[in-house]
Amino acid sequence: MHCRTLVFFLLLMSLIGRAQTDSLVGRTEIARYQGDKTGAVSLTFDDGIITQFTVARPILDSLDLKATFYVITGKIRGSFGGRFIGRNREDILREAAEQPTDSTNFYERASLIAFTGTSEAVDYHSRAGAAYESGQVREAYRLMDEAYGKLLNGKLRDTDAVVFHDNAVDTTTWRDLRQYQADGHEIASHTVTHPRLAVLDEANLLYELEQSRDDIRRHLGPEATFSAEGPYGTEDERVMRYAHQIYPALRNRMPAPYLAELNRGSREAPGAQDKEYVQWQRGPTDGTSLKTMKSWIDTILAHDNVWLVEVFHGVDDYGWAARPGEELEDYFGYIKEREDHLWIAPFATVTKYIREREATTVSSHLSEGTIKSTLSGQLDHSVYNVPLTFKTYVPEGWQAVTLRIVSDPPSERILTVQTDGSGSYVRYNLLPGTPGWLIRASDR
Repeated sequence: MHCRTLVFFLLLMSLIGRAQTDSLVGRTEIARYQGDKTGAVSLTFDDGIITQFTVARPILDSLDLKATFYVITGKIRGSFGGRFIGRNREDILREAAEQPTDSTNFYERASLIAFTGTSEAVDYHSRAGAAYESGQVREAYRLMDEAYGKLLNGKLRDTDAVVFHDNAVDTTTWRDLRQYQADGHEIASHTVTHPRLAVLDEANLLYELEQSRDDIRRHLGPEATFSAEGPYGTEDERVMRYAHQIYPALRNRMPAPYLAELNRGSREAPGAQDKEYVQWQRGPTDGTSLKTMKSWIDTILAHDNVWLVEVFHGVDDYGWAARPGEELEDYFGYIKEREDHLWIAPFATVTKYIREREATTVSSHLSEGTIKSTLSGQLDHSVYNVPLTFKTYVPEGWQAVTLRIVSDPPSERILTVQTDGSGSYVRYNLLPGTPGWLIRASDR
């Protein structure tokens, strides 16, 4: 009796399993990441430091890895450089001698001080900005009063500090950047002068954001104006409101109901998030070990929804938190070895894919031996043009299929059937603007 019960149970489970598999036939889904990979990695570089291009980029190219370089456009010859936009400087100085800094004049003074001619004055701008963003508003006002007091008394001195990342030996040209872009890297904005955007008045804030975008568009084309990064990783709400009107995507922040954003300072574990996507930003500093960096890769492979956005600055003892070229070669090689499970792509590319997937609906059904699929969505396909990865379940026994794209003229390709725990399927990439396609068993 026990044996008969066991046989009946196994037969029932087999029938249930077959019913579940059969119910999938004809269904098409969009993979979470391109290539149906487990996780995604975007390697990003800030400040346009010359060794990023002469040391790190050749390593990336040798491994066929594509990265994002956020450049300070004011440093590049042929661009509009940094400047103060506003009232006459002497009027502002005269007022500073008579009235302490407060909420009515802080933004204007913090904007001007950076362009008064000395690196010490720029340092005051930077420190006041850091205090302001950390909630120490009175300290930010005090720093401005101190700076203008020194300026009025002729006591500001040149500290020879490297400020605004104005690296004297940076000889990168727009021609260089066009070539890097043609090679598949993303070149994008990191503003004109790398200021503390949160303490700029409206005119100077807009100049930093818009002029950098305009220079990039003029030299690299509109494709390069999709994403940007506000200096110092600012998440200031006022800055974000302006910046989001100018750039479709910001590495700083881009809130969406399906996206959890863990910035570089976050101690939250990416695996503890329940959103469809987790953008997990990490950035090596002087105290970060290669072992720790590799653990970031291991972490995203342990989950299925994590997008690691890694932020680099200096390379080979040049720039902030510089990483040796030998270390980058080891680390990038570690990532490359796991490419079967990782989608490695520039920041804009991954952002576009995620938005396309979230905004696209696929309808699919099996009829008379043919699976018919159509797409619908509202995004501008001239901008959102990253191919989506589709997975369609096909009847058991199909060995290969013909994929016929409804276009003018129509196109066809042969796909090999694969299997997973749910059944037989084919996987393929199509642009999000594809109107529809047919899948049927191939006779080839």
